[in-house]
Amino acid sequence: MQVAKKARKYKQNLASDNFYGNKLAELRADAANAFRELSSQSVGDTTALAELLEAVFAPQTIAPKRLTASRELVYALRTTWKESKEKSLAGEEGLFPLTILVQANRGYLVTIGRQMNGCFTQGWHDACAVMMRRLIEVSIIEAFEHKDIARKIKGTDGNYVQLTDLIARALSEQALPLSRNAKKQLPELRDVGHMSAHGRYFLARKEDLEKIQPGCRIVIEEFLHHAGLLTTT
Repeated sequence: MQVAKKARKYKQNLASDNFYGNKLAELRADAANAFRELSSQSVGDTTALAELLEAVFAPQTIAPKRLTASRELVYALRTTWKESKEKSLAGEEGLFPLTILVQANRGYLVTIGRQMNGCFTQGWHDACAVMMRRLIEVSIIEAFEHKDIARKIKGTDGNYVQLTDLIARALSEQALPLSRNAKKQLPELRDVGHMSAHGRYFLARKEDLEKIQPGCRIVIEEFLHHAGLLTTT
């Protein structure tokens, strides 16, 4: 709004190649990046927010409309979206550090991890174990693909094998030198995931997941390193 006001004061066209037009373009890019991060974590009306952003940052927007849109945007961010953001941050805490998955720079890993952690904090322990199972499966596949040995975990039909076989092949694969702790924890993680997914009478409890939490961190992080998605600093 300050850029737009100063552009009007000095009779500069925001759609032209000048200081104020270029500054608005930079702010628009920053807003787009912030919106992308926010919308990936929130459950609010992304379409309505996107329309407000467009009205505020588009160079051709007339002054009265820009003012109205900016006020509506501030209100939305401080109410509906603030609440949604706070709820989504519950996914930051849980079974696995979400920051590690963010560092891996794979949106689907972050989404799986957020669902897993969200289930953990909500007390949906079987659902959490199933999502953990999926995260391990994806991490193993990422590692094999990065090493260019994905063929070793595919069946005759060309599809990837099931988790039990994935783990067995990962444990014996020389191109993926796993630590002693990872080799020990992998079968335990597999069993909890399997029981939560397929056990007729098994119901996972919080203590079941807390017991395997350190192993979950070790195993997934090692596979993501082997997948070239994490770097040692």
